[in-house]
Amino acid sequence: MIRTFLAILYILSTFPSSAFAIEPEPADMASISGYVVDAESKEPLIRVMVTVKDTKNGAYTNKQGFFTLRSIKPGTITLKISGIGYAKMLQEYTLSEGEQKKVNIRLKKGDVLTDQVKVEADREVEKREISISRVNIPMEQLNQLRIGGEADVFRALQFLPGVLTSSQISSGLYVRGGSPDQNLVLLDGSTVYNPSHLFGFISAFNPDAIKDVELIKGGYPAEYGSRLSAVLNLTQKDGNRNEYEGVASLGLISSRGSFQGPIGNGAFFLGGRRTYLDLLLGALPEDPNEPLPNFNFYDLNAKITQDLGENDKIFLSGFNSADKLILDAPGIDFEVGIGNLNGAFRWTHIFGDNLFTSVNLSGSRYVNGFTGNNGGFSFKIENSILDYSLRADLEWFASDDLTIKTGYEGTSYTFGYMQNFTGNADTTAQSGTVSEGGLTNFTIDDYTHAYYVQGNYQFSDLLSLQTGFRFNYWDSSDVLTVDPRFALRYQLFEDVVLKASWGIFHQYLRLATQPDFTFFDTWLPTDNTVPASKATHYIFSIETKPFDGYDMSFDFYYKDLRNISELRVNNTQGRTVNDVFFTGDGEAYGAEFFLQKKMGAFTGWIGYGLGYVFGQFDSVNQGREFRPKYDRRHDIKLVGMYKLNQDWEFGATFTFQSGQSYTGATSRFATRKPGETIDSPQIVPGDRYGLRLPNTHQLNFNINYNTTIWGLPARLMIDIFNVYSRRDIWFRFYDTSKDVTEVTDVRLLPILPTVALEVKF
Repeated sequence: MIRTFLAILYILSTFPSSAFAIEPEPADMASISGYVVDAESKEPLIRVMVTVKDTKNGAYTNKQGFFTLRSIKPGTITLKISGIGYAKMLQEYTLSEGEQKKVNIRLKKGDVLTDQVKVEADREVEKREISISRVNIPMEQLNQLRIGGEADVFRALQFLPGVLTSSQISSGLYVRGGSPDQNLVLLDGSTVYNPSHLFGFISAFNPDAIKDVELIKGGYPAEYGSRLSAVLNLTQKDGNRNEYEGVASLGLISSRGSFQGPIGNGAFFLGGRRTYLDLLLGALPEDPNEPLPNFNFYDLNAKITQDLGENDKIFLSGFNSADKLILDAPGIDFEVGIGNLNGAFRWTHIFGDNLFTSVNLSGSRYVNGFTGNNGGFSFKIENSILDYSLRADLEWFASDDLTIKTGYEGTSYTFGYMQNFTGNADTTAQSGTVSEGGLTNFTIDDYTHAYYVQGNYQFSDLLSLQTGFRFNYWDSSDVLTVDPRFALRYQLFEDVVLKASWGIFHQYLRLATQPDFTFFDTWLPTDNTVPASKATHYIFSIETKPFDGYDMSFDFYYKDLRNISELRVNNTQGRTVNDVFFTGDGEAYGAEFFLQKKMGAFTGWIGYGLGYVFGQFDSVNQGREFRPKYDRRHDIKLVGMYKLNQDWEFGATFTFQSGQSYTGATSRFATRKPGETIDSPQIVPGDRYGLRLPNTHQLNFNINYNTTIWGLPARLMIDIFNVYSRRDIWFRFYDTSKDVTEVTDVRLLPILPTVALEVKF
């Protein structure tokens, strides 16, 4: 199937562009297409609005900065081009009858203290794709959301309503009641399995390397699949095509650097980051009753872009990260190591003015290891994933009212998994077998295939429909699923839009995680012993602009979840996925409010989420319904950033969340092995997630001072993490090492002021 698809692409590439041109109606209509780039760096710009002045004809640029406008009357036209952080531009062009003009537009940055950055919204621009439950965070705002001197992608996402973490030291994002494994994370179109570093306020993505962050919280179109909950789509910078430049930042917690510039007929980007919080914490006085976790990480990003003529571009990108975390506390100790290695090659080609294609080849390797002891219960887990993927997409602008996307995605997987909950970490077993002593150890090879087709049709100026189907096939379980997706958009008033979405989503991968340590991700496939996970989304949204420069939305959602997983915590051996998981059903529903200001000296947002999550497993809590760990009823987010002048910038964030669920204990008992004289106390757990921790809340504050050092632009950054030093509970455990069991709270970080210096060269 893969070879057939590539052969079709090759044959298409040999055809002249005119072979794909659809006759416009009337025949003398013209079209204009091309790329929008940054005027200084020539970096392609994403989601820039391009419209024909005094008409309803417009479009956003795609992930490669490409746009196309059809059905244009011949003559002199004026294009309006505008994007967040850029000055609005008016550009005249003269089009002859039937002409297919290609252009390159250079957009200049605007001053955020003026009205130049205002993006003039055009309700018809969204006709190419209905955007529901989708959030794009401008990089200018993202760079202001810093923790410990670091701007961070995941920290910005955590400040959105409906997006939660289990704690500030969690690596997983819980989106609208979905667990972290239900989120598809893409970096330049390639899957990343562990998308954040161990201390949850720092993600695995260096912000210097990222130019676009897009989160779809539900109801996503058919081009995305293999996950039940959400899509996080990140695009790395291509690099500066005009000149060499770099950034170096030195902070108390971490340092980073990047370098970019022209190479050949394109550009390159290199970036790296390393934390040394482990060294800083080692110098601080430590409370033996409330020890601080010790961790370090590094990450590397690289990308090369080349133009192979007017219609062809190639991209080669890579990503590498590694983490280590250690906690040594009374009654518990553990060590975690996690690593990602990702590489991708992408080719894009333009056929005429109406067909855009992309082919992406990628490889990804994820490894982790987890060893520890909790109240006399020893464990060791090792997990790895190796995947090689091919994805090919075609986007066809069939007419001014009709856009069609289609594509194929195939992946070869190799999974490795070992767990040992008996304390015997030296026990080994051959692949696919189970040894004595309670050891699970197996390797699985598998192949998955997916094909999708989706279309968007504009019935009128007020109503549009988006529909699609995704077909998934999993080789090891021999299962074929069909996922229909539908979305409607209706312009109720000039500034009020109603949207609705329904869709079915299936998931292939499952996440095994210790309940108390949600930062540790252990991935397993769906084999023939468990059914495929399934979710049905229902979403209704109201979007409006209550004031000039403000966007406001209300989202209401319901998710029906089938065949989802819960870890068999006390299982000590197995050879199949069913041996590792319980399988059950659930539901998640709620409402979200979001008010955002993207332009001007003051920017930020207010968000509130009300969410309910329930699960029901025949083998958990005697079949009674329960609320999972990530059920947190109320979620309040406040974010504000103020640019006083060219020198001073201020920012603050505040969060309040209901406490997360946890599993308590009802009693303890002692066991003794034959020939031993020492008892091994064990706890008897109560209902799974039957108790709830206290509410959490936190205030952060930062200041930027822009200056020059040795004639180079520089910025001094002062951050105060956890201003009033509230140490939320990370997890609660039961210390059975004493005669009387003690309930112990492991708490998170206190107030942490940091200073960082950033220099551009």
